[in-house]
Amino acid sequence: MEDTAEQVDRQEMDGTAVTEEDLFFDQIASQHHKLYVIAFSYLRSEADALEAVQEASCRAWIKRKKLKNPDVFSSWLVRIVINCCMDELRRRKRSFPTAEVEEGCAEEMQSSDRIDLERAFERMKPDYRHTIMLKYYHGMTAADISRVLKKPEGTIKTWVREGLKQLRKYL
Repeated sequence: MEDTAEQVDRQEMDGTAVTEEDLFFDQIASQHHKLYVIAFSYLRSEADALEAVQEASCRAWIKRKKLKNPDVFSSWLVRIVINCCMDELRRRKRSFPTAEVEEGCAEEMQSSDRIDLERAFERMKPDYRHTIMLKYYHGMTAADISRVLKKPEGTIKTWVREGLKQLRKYL
């Protein structure tokens, strides 16, 4: 990925005036589907996932000057989406809507295996849950996950192994 200032300079020479904002949101748009899928895997709701991606885009725009290396834009953005999802999940724990409980009973009757898996995920340590989701739900490599979570690759491999042990235990 080129430096944003270089892109703007090159496009100004071509005669097309493109702002930093346009370039930034073009980069986000190219990642939108991936970000949505990650958010949906955490939040299990289309509306909440879209809101998390929108919130992440806003946070990324506000903090864009803190990104020193534009080559890690994608993993930086994924990390922001995960943080937005975790904020939403913490907020949900504080409130307990009764309508969701009634829906949950109907879902449980339809797919007990899926519910069992989701309950197992809820019981896992958060670090293990993050790595398992990113690896198996989103097909990321240990190196990709280590960039997103800002942890050494060896730690990520350990978390995947331990996370799988926990899943086996809970299932």
